[in-house]
Amino acid sequence: MESALKDGVDNRSIKQKVTKKRKIAYRVLFVALLFILVVTMTSSIMLGPVSISPLTVWKIAFSKVSFLDHFIASDWSKAQEQIIWEIRFPRVILGAIVGAGLAVVGVAIQALVRNSLADPFILGVSSGASVGATLVIIFGAFQIFGQYSLSIAAFLGALFSVVLVFIVAQVNGRISTVRLLLSGIAISMMLSAITNYIVISAPREEGIRDALFWMMGSLAGAKWEQLTIPFICLSLGIATLLFLARPLNLLLMGENTASTLGLNIDLFKKILILITALLTGVLVAVSGAIGFIGLMVPHIVRLIIGSDHRHVLPLSALVGAIFLIWADVVARTIVSPQELPIGIVTALCGGPFFIWLLRRSSYSFGGGEGK
Repeated sequence: MESALKDGVDNRSIKQKVTKKRKIAYRVLFVALLFILVVTMTSSIMLGPVSISPLTVWKIAFSKVSFLDHFIASDWSKAQEQIIWEIRFPRVILGAIVGAGLAVVGVAIQALVRNSLADPFILGVSSGASVGATLVIIFGAFQIFGQYSLSIAAFLGALFSVVLVFIVAQVNGRISTVRLLLSGIAISMMLSAITNYIVISAPREEGIRDALFWMMGSLAGAKWEQLTIPFICLSLGIATLLFLARPLNLLLMGENTASTLGLNIDLFKKILILITALLTGVLVAVSGAIGFIGLMVPHIVRLIIGSDHRHVLPLSALVGAIFLIWADVVARTIVSPQELPIGIVTALCGGPFFIWLLRRSSYSFGGGEGK
């Protein structure tokens, strides 16, 4: 009896030590990634046809803060200020927002369907947004919204596709994971067909090129006024998903186990679908359809830190932001003065990563433990 009690105390002590070590590792990794993100943003702003020093980059940035502008000497040219503040800074910040958003949505979707191959576009969000965007680019639809017509049309298309998937997947008020996946694939294929028909019906060749470029993703049109809504949505989305971290952890154990532990599976699925769909719709509306981030980043983070969503969500946001900023740097510099769609760069990185992942016999969904 005493031996059993002693073993129980020892096991509890070991678990506490392991938990403490994981917390320390998470904090160190979080701070390191935050530092890497700042360096990445600085490097991305510096790089381009006109090279600018990192000191000038941040002096211009801090000069825009009202209570600091008096302490900073203006030793830069008007052209440098225009390039950094009006062109490169909004683009880099948009890249960080979109990368972080797609990564955390990928984490949530993979937990929702308990499938390591799920990504933010599995609910047909990308296909729906593409229908709205191509209507604007090729036929000039939604001109009533002026300069926001493309973003609004893409968002409405994304919202329409999610509602459609939601209706098809729901039977007697319940949503099964398999039905959700299949309805998402079916709706996505139908909407992709509509998009393709719109593209081949284009009256102008440049309209086709612009539509295809948007469908493969781009941060080229980033402006300060476009950043407010995506930033607010990202902040609220991450905060909400962190609040739901425990239910997300329960989902990894299986629906029966989660239900036994007190989780209302059907209600939670509906909330999660709504959050992820709205966040993805907002991001796709401003950046186009950028693939592989929500698929690849959660895997990388789980391999490093494990499957606890309290850790996976913040780290995925940072890794996603860093990855997309560098992908954008490659997209705009590798064939300069022309620019590649950013989706090509992410796909070229994502494909080899998944081949490597498939070849690793020790990998399993939810962590780095072998089967």
